[in-house]
Amino acid sequence: MKNFLKTLTVLTVLAFSFVMFTAAIPAGTHAEKPIKAQQAQQAFNKAAADGKVSYHELKAIAEDLKGSKLTLKEKIALKVFGKKISSKASANPAAAGEKSQIVAAILCFFLGGIGIHRFYLGYTWQGIVQIVTLGGCGIWALIDFIRILLGDLKPKDAEYDVTF
Repeated sequence: MKNFLKTLTVLTVLAFSFVMFTAAIPAGTHAEKPIKAQQAQQAFNKAAADGKVSYHELKAIAEDLKGSKLTLKEKIALKVFGKKISSKASANPAAAGEKSQIVAAILCFFLGGIGIHRFYLGYTWQGIVQIVTLGGCGIWALIDFIRILLGDLKPKDAEYDVTF
């Protein structure tokens, strides 16, 4: 009887684990998802060619990506966040990434104590903290200078256009 209870306990734990781990795996092929995402990105870029993306265009792209009609919650979320999504399309993507690693390094070397390089890279709050702390008494500025030279400290949400 004791061995039977051990076996039953092990089988129960295994069955429970199997159900929990397989429930987390989404249905469908994994190779299909990146292709759909690329197609959705292309459709979004095409819709954003004039600088504006309408709610109906976003809805069509989302339904195509999902493969079915949107639920009420998804429609509401799309309506709420549609303006933010559209503003990303209307923003000039070339202007967002026009940052030079050389300029960032020069700013950090000469004005690192007051955090000007952080403002240049788009980290406004960290720049303010560096002004208040004088670049962490110079230590934070030195670390930032090394990180910029190594390419570890990059512009916020972008890459450098000009590097060493």
